[in-house]
Order: sequence, then C-alpha cells, then structure tokens
Amino acid sequence: MTKKFCGALSAALAIVLTLSACGGKTQPAASSQRADGSVSSSASSASQSGGSASSGDGSTQQPDASQPDQSQQPDGSAPAISAQSSYDFSQPVPEREAVDNRYFDDAAFVGDSRTDGFLIYSGIGTGKNLTSNGLSIFKLEEKKALTIDGKEYTLLEALALQQYGKVYLSLGVNELGYYDDQGFYDSYCKAIDDIRRIQPHAVIYIQNLIPLNEEVIAQTTKRTYLTNEHLRVYNDLIKKAAQEKQVAYLDLYSEFVNENGELPAEASKDGVHLRSDWCKQWLAYLQTHTVDFDTLYPTGEQPQV
Repeated sequence: MTKKFCGALSAALAIVLTLSACGGKTQPAASSQRADGSVSSSASSASQSGGSASSGDGSTQQPDASQPDQSQQPDGSAPAISAQSSYDFSQPVPEREAVDNRYFDDAAFVGDSRTDGFLIYSGIGTGKNLTSNGLSIFKLEEKKALTIDGKEYTLLEALALQQYGKVYLSLGVNELGYYDDQGFYDSYCKAIDDIRRIQPHAVIYIQNLIPLNEEVIAQTTKRTYLTNEHLRVYNDLIKKAAQEKQVAYLDLYSEFVNENGELPAEASKDGVHLRSDWCKQWLAYLQTHTVDFDTLYPTGEQPQV
C-alpha cells in the first residue's frame, strides 16, 4: 500500500514539473541588425540607449550610472570629430629636418607689423604678405586693412583670393591693451574657423607670441600695456585654441625668451619688433618645425570643431 502511494505521488510530481517547465520557458530576446552588420538584442539595445530592460523575472534593470556614456562629450553634445589622428595637438610641432625656403612658396602670412618685419628682414624671399600695422584679431572681418591692386580688403577677404598650402597666423600684441582675455580667446577660435572655411586644404600654423623687453619699451614707446605677464596669459589661450581647434601650434616664445623671462634687449630696438638677425632666427625655427597635412588629418579633411 505504501509503495503504491509513493509511486503515484512520484508520478504526479513528475507531471507537475513537466508542465511548469513548458509554461515557464524563456523566450529569446528579439534581435536587430545594426548598420555595421552586427546583431544586438532588444535588451542590450535598451540598456545602451539609456533606457531600461526587463529581466526574466519581470523586474526592471536600470543602466549602470557608474559607467560613463562614451557616445557623448562632457557637455552632452555628440563628438565633433569622427576621424582619429595620432597627432598630439596639445604639443608644439616637433623639430625635424629643415626645409628650404621653397616650402613657403604656397604660404600666406597673416599678422601685424611684427610679421611684416619678419618677411622683410628674415631673408625668406617668398610667401604671401597678408599683414597690416596694428592688425587685431578682433577686427579681421570688418577692418579694410589691406589694399591689393588698388582695392581694399578685410584680411579674410584677401585670404580668400587664392588657395594656399599653409597659413601662418601671428596676432596678439596689439590686443594686449584691450584687457579682454575671454574676448581674445573667442575671437582667436573664430579666426581659426574662418581661415579653415576659406582654406580647407591648408595646414594652419598658429604661432604664439614672441616675448617683449619691457625695459626697452619703457625707454622708447612707453606703452605700459605691453607686458610679458599679460602676453603669457595670451600665449596660454593661443595654445588652448590650437588644441581645441586641432591646428598646428608653434612655440616661438620658448625660442626667444631669456633666463629673465623676456626678449633679450639686443634683439629689438623698441622691445617689440625684431632686428634682422633675430628675424633670421624666427625663419630658422619655421624651417625646422613643419608638419604635413596628412599627418594632422589622415582622412584628408580638416575636422569641424
């Protein structure tokens, strides 16, 4: 009697377990094919898009908030650059074998009287002179600073008259008297954007500011707003702009500064503009600090940043 009862009970339990397994069978998650041909499940897609996914027991699994969202920038915007470059835009262009002056045949030099003096006294003998005394980064779009064949142009209008392989930008000394650091940075970034739009296939070289000699300035022009302390602030902003906009950065300051943190007195008659031998030193630096467009931008196109 007991054996029959136990046998019947075992058979009943087996039936119950079989029915439970059939009714509780887990269905496979719906899958979808991504554009790259890989397949993702609906659960993982929901988690990756920031939504929630249901577990097998009906509970809701929230995404792990401790893991950063790699699809967005810190400010919530999408990454602006899709192409990857191994070039380190946070550092100056590294030194390499010197080029000869023919390298500058397709170069435009954008700047103020300092750059004008460089083009006259360095012996470079080539390159397009797009400079103007007193030129300011704040007025590149509005000031008719250049006259070409009897017609007046803004700097950007003149730059757009032909295509160049390189654009060298050096501005900031005249702006020291504005005392508008944020405005300087914003204007510098916009200038890079404008140059890039006009010259999409050019290597854009951003030159930081050569130091001043304040003692010589005090003896000559007496312009008290021209200080190395403020100039160094501008140089930090220029470096930041070059990194943010991903253009080539040239550290002329370190090339010319002496142990006292200033331009040597013998380098300039007014503490600002360089004498001939020092303009030649400027040229030697440019000759040994060059970089190819393809090294900066392996895809062949400049980034939109």
